[in-house]
Amino acid sequence: MTTKAIAIVREQGSWTAHDLEPAEAQDLDSFADQMRDVGDETIVAFLEEDDEYLAIVRVGADDPDPRVFLSDRRVLLTSDLAERLFSDALPSMAGFSSDDEEDDAAVLTHAAPVGDLDLLVDLGTSAESLLELIGERGMLPGDVISALSERAGAGEILDDVRG
Repeated sequence: MTTKAIAIVREQGSWTAHDLEPAEAQDLDSFADQMRDVGDETIVAFLEEDDEYLAIVRVGADDPDPRVFLSDRRVLLTSDLAERLFSDALPSMAGFSSDDEEDDAAVLTHAAPVGDLDLLVDLGTSAESLLELIGERGMLPGDVISALSERAGAGEILDDVRG
């Protein structure tokens, strides 16, 4: 399993990028604490796991709670890491079942973004643009991360950390 988490941090108008260790986090609050350890102002973490999904978490100096977006809510059922970090912050799919098995199958076979669609608006990506990027055919989570960080003005910094 390949998991990568990088935070971009904007302080005093400049961006820096930092690797994070999501496997060490017990829940979203402890992941947010990792993020706050690398900065005090605007902090956006991008987490990808096995090219299956993208999670975006944002914290800031004035934000008491982390803001979260997942590219595909199904990972709350398929990824232990996603379930551990995001299940309390997003609508759960645990115990998902309806009376119609065909409806269940349709929900589980189609990616469905969930969470705060507006968490990057002030960084150059509207909710509509975020959904377009996530839904674009052939776009891997890493490609989306590059596009989002470029729009925020942190593309080069992120590329340096990613290698």
